Amino acid sequence: MEKESSLAPSRVCASSKPAASSFGFARLDCMTTPLLVSVPGRTLREAIGDIVGVEFVQWDMSGPPPVSTIDIVIPPYMGATEKLGALAGVTTRLVQSQSIGYDGVEEVLPLGNVFANAATVHETSTAELTLALILASQRGIPDFVRAAGEGRWAPARHASLADRTVLLLGYGGVGKAIEERLLPFEVNVVRVATAARSDERGHIHGVDELPELLPEADIVVVGVPLTDGTTGLVDDAFLSVMRDGALLVNIARGPVADTDAILRHAGSGRLRFALDVTDPEPLPDGHPLFALPTVLISPHVGGATTAMMPRMARLAREQIERMQRGDDPVNVVLRT
Repeated sequence: MEKESSLAPSRVCASSKPAASSFGFARLDCMTTPLLVSVPGRTLREAIGDIVGVEFVQWDMSGPPPVSTIDIVIPPYMGATEKLGALAGVTTRLVQSQSIGYDGVEEVLPLGNVFANAATVHETSTAELTLALILASQRGIPDFVRAAGEGRWAPARHASLADRTVLLLGYGGVGKAIEERLLPFEVNVVRVATAARSDERGHIHGVDELPELLPEADIVVVGVPLTDGTTGLVDDAFLSVMRDGALLVNIARGPVADTDAILRHAGSGRLRFALDVTDPEPLPDGHPLFALPTVLISPHVGGATTAMMPRMARLAREQIERMQRGDDPVNVVLRT
């Protein structure tokens, strides 16, 4: 825990507008009062850079808080949810996550906190990985890599991505980013959200239509948030109505899919899978999923690219500047 300034910010200034009844920030009237922002490590601190009127403190939330009042708390990227209890007794104005998903946060976040997710940070990288998993699975890249590792030349004809029907289950920021990258591959994209609606590209189906839609899809991409309603959504019944040889890609959360059901359908060779997330996670050494040639696994690295830190720093700067102006924060998903 490293503090960059020994001066804790004073909170004696009057606010220009109350924040108690809204998600908005109250602007401090005296310009000499700095904002205090905690960051989990030096990398993000350096990426954010210096901002006039802002002091930073380094706190990874594994120990006691450096001070009792912190304007913006940025938890660590990995393992953050279980550390949120460290905010008990700390007065904050915003908790800014580094992740898009926030399953489990509401159960552990102490009362009195406003929580924002990291929408705009990970969508591009997650969409990149999704396309990589689809293309690798469709074009047999794992088979070629295995053959090359054995010193064998093994040409084979595989399914194209072109002219396939791709069903996007979940049409938030990540789903839209995946769609943007899929369309140039000349595919038919079927979009599915919680409820049916329309946009400039046409109809978006409701999740209640899945039994009719799944049998028509060559590729199903699962990108829904983990909730009580989506836990176990991809079960045996779901997989059973998918067409033979279809590919399911899970870039959501592991518990969205039933691992035993995946093992049954992958083990029989009827369906193929590309999984960036699993249940359990991390997948234990020697787990049977690793041994199946019909399953391609990446270790939950959808957002883990060089694009993350600059984009996270940009979001942090935006939230800081909005707080300085007294504007509403972006990406607020919870208030306890």
